[in-house]
Amino acid sequence: MAAPASDTRLLHDDGTPDGLICPASAIFDTDAVTAQIDEAIANASSEKEIRAATVDALTQARTAGMLQIASAFKAQPFASRPTTRAYSWLTDQVVKTVLRVATEQLHPLPTPTESERLSLIAVGGYGRGEMAPHSDVDLLFLTPYKITPWAESVIESMLYMLWDLKLKVGHASRTVKDCLRLAKEDYTIRTSLVEYRHLAGDAALASELGDRLWSELFKSTASDFIEAKLEERATRHRKQGGQRYMVEPNVKEGKGGLRDLQSLFWISKYVHGVKDAAELVNLGVFTAEEFETFVNAEDFLWAVRCHIHLIAGRPTDQLTFDMQVEVADAMGYTDHGGRRGVEHFMQAYFRQATHVGELTRIFLTALEANHTKQQPMMARLLKRRKKAKPPYAIKQNRLTVANEKAFLADKLNILRIFEEALRTGTLLHPDAMRLISANLDQIDDEMRQNKEARRIFLDLMLKHGNPERALRRMNELGVLAAFIPEFAPIVAMMQFNMYHHYTVDEHTIQCISNLAQIERKELNEELPVVSGILERGVNRKVLYVALLLHDIGKGRKEDHSVLGAQIARKVAPRLGLNKKECETVEWLIRYHLLLSDVAQKRDIAEPRTVQGFAKAVKSVERLDLLTALTVCDIRGVGPGTWNNWKAVLIRNLYKATKSALQTGLEDLNRETREAEAKRALRAALSDWDGKALKIEMGRHYGPYWQGLPLAAQIVFARLLREIADDEISIDLMLDEDRDATRACFAMVDHPGLFSRMTGALALVGANVVDARTYTSKDGYATAVFWVQDNDGNPYEANRLPRLRKMIERTLKGEVVAQDALKDKDKIKKRERAFKVPTNISFDNDGSEIYTIIEVDTRDRPGLLYDLTRTLANSHVYIASAVIATYGEQVVDTFYVKDMVGLKYHSEAKRAGLERKLREAIAQGAERAVAG
Repeated sequence: MAAPASDTRLLHDDGTPDGLICPASAIFDTDAVTAQIDEAIANASSEKEIRAATVDALTQARTAGMLQIASAFKAQPFASRPTTRAYSWLTDQVVKTVLRVATEQLHPLPTPTESERLSLIAVGGYGRGEMAPHSDVDLLFLTPYKITPWAESVIESMLYMLWDLKLKVGHASRTVKDCLRLAKEDYTIRTSLVEYRHLAGDAALASELGDRLWSELFKSTASDFIEAKLEERATRHRKQGGQRYMVEPNVKEGKGGLRDLQSLFWISKYVHGVKDAAELVNLGVFTAEEFETFVNAEDFLWAVRCHIHLIAGRPTDQLTFDMQVEVADAMGYTDHGGRRGVEHFMQAYFRQATHVGELTRIFLTALEANHTKQQPMMARLLKRRKKAKPPYAIKQNRLTVANEKAFLADKLNILRIFEEALRTGTLLHPDAMRLISANLDQIDDEMRQNKEARRIFLDLMLKHGNPERALRRMNELGVLAAFIPEFAPIVAMMQFNMYHHYTVDEHTIQCISNLAQIERKELNEELPVVSGILERGVNRKVLYVALLLHDIGKGRKEDHSVLGAQIARKVAPRLGLNKKECETVEWLIRYHLLLSDVAQKRDIAEPRTVQGFAKAVKSVERLDLLTALTVCDIRGVGPGTWNNWKAVLIRNLYKATKSALQTGLEDLNRETREAEAKRALRAALSDWDGKALKIEMGRHYGPYWQGLPLAAQIVFARLLREIADDEISIDLMLDEDRDATRACFAMVDHPGLFSRMTGALALVGANVVDARTYTSKDGYATAVFWVQDNDGNPYEANRLPRLRKMIERTLKGEVVAQDALKDKDKIKKRERAFKVPTNISFDNDGSEIYTIIEVDTRDRPGLLYDLTRTLANSHVYIASAVIATYGEQVVDTFYVKDMVGLKYHSEAKRAGLERKLREAIAQGAERAVAG
């Protein structure tokens, strides 16, 4: 028989339950509330007044009870089990009281007939006796036959009162026969009935429902139910993003969330008829340790969910960025060890989500073994199994250990099993996973220094073509952290920002996966430069080890690149790399952000940029390795992070640096570039007459020729040809190579023009990713901006007219950007939790003729306009701006001169500029979070 959901709480003599977060009498004093309602009803003269009096008394009692539970939970922020029981028990008392008033006061029936029996049943999560503060109240009104007028009146009155109590009630009125028929047709209804719980009313009717559900439905349809639940789970995961490490996970519906654990219990109850998850140990599904993991994960996830509900004041299960900070604070996580409390909290969250995944795998394999769940289709098709070498065997198309004694006799087998899994193309069987997890202590210093152990580990990355599969499973089972203890701190480590999509360990594995894809020639078209580098050949061992360790220093106070290099100095020799390889790995980790920073934060057209970078890299060998590592690193950040814009920047820097290293740095000078640019433009404008060509060739200063691509120079030549002094010439064009819209402006120059252009672009929501501005010898401003929309894409053709119109109106002074931007320059509420310190630096060595001002701060829509307006008001001439965005953080780099064309050598002037820029940033930040 399908027993109702059990209520295992001990009862006191007065009938109130034990095991709640605070005494039951403090939550709901049944006698006092009953007396209060009876007294109020005595003076009531209508049904409406009786309902109102009941609702009034219950509202007071429920509000007080909710406050008592919340207060007790705040004092014990991890005590979720007694908290969810308390919310459920409080709801029971309210619902039962409403039923009593409906049947005894509103619709009394002294002599009910057989057909007028009514059973009140809790279903779904409420039936399980677990509720978050704002969970739905799902009720089934069960009758023996077609509903009678009396039962209809009782139900209607109850629902009116429950709705007036502001409860979110899900309800159905059915007979036992209805329940069976509908449950056969609808898996959602069937699932809700798996965990039914009799609350009040006719108990025999509830028992009949349980008996018939088991004998007529559950007993014969276990396989169908399991397949339906697993398909539902897969759909739910896809909808939630399909990743366990989503940066804003849904604690209920997400992968590794509460619904996954609940699905395990539903299936267990359906298949085995268990009343309590603890019975799964006796059934051999879980070991005692695995069940303890189940309980801990469930407790933690429920605690998180309850805190979300209490903070939001409504039913929501999404751990948004702002919510993560508040939940972490509520649960007592603090800032320490160089990391924020929210990062410690999310690391704990992701570790629990990983445990849920492991339990799910074990559970599903156990179902397959009992033939209640079908094997995956591919497994059934590939019945001709590969043979496993002793001491291994293939079981249920998964690799397991045939001879446990032989396996444990050689501790290197803990590594070899992953190699065997790759060789046979099989997944690990949960039995093998259990064995590995139970013997992690075998991985000691002696094993880490073992030559054969090093060989096996490196071969997992280098020899089988899909290293990410072995590494991910090793990581989940704790083998990776045991073999490389320095890796342990970054397991499930969350980086609290909008840039990184994954935890640090998952990001590392994603990077290695990208490298393996390139090696398999799957990305030749998308990544021609790196594909070519690997085709020509690099030291693969160095590259894989550097990628594995590149972020190993994260989560500490020190610079993670410096600390990571120091850690690599110890780990790389232990992995069997020779002295030169170790030095290269250490250098790659120390400077793994260098190429990305130079490409995205500096003007590559500036000769000193390439010269400085080439001097740091020193050799083509290191350049090749660093380029491959950088591309994999950026692609491993998350979907959409790598784009054509970054590809062009990195490709250009790579080619310029390689050429400089091969032909000599002395060839990198302004005169050479200017001559080459003029020669190319002459060829492109071969149809122009001599006079017009001479004017164009003579009107620009050196930086124009050195800093602009040929395509932009051709556009400006046409915009400037016969331009009138009062004319604003604009050209908007898709730049496919850079995944951006190129906006070119030509008009008579005047102070603050560059700032007004950035204001115009900000008003239409355009994100500037790069900009160049030059003044011609005859007084015209030529400015080019590369812009993207809010999704990081170029503007579609149908949006360009609006873009052009707003730019024209702003440049003509019809729209004042400073005023118009006030309402648009806002940071979304969920993104306000991010803290980005402001750093401003001045560099007089990175360019021959400009001072480079780098502003690293919190991004917002109007920031670039505020910065350029501040510089313009300080009479600073901006030659170019390079913008690099990393989620909520932005680095705006300006190449500038003072009003007489000199660098900012004066420390006092630099300090004054920095103060003004900081003031502008602070004022803008205050405005962005106001209202």
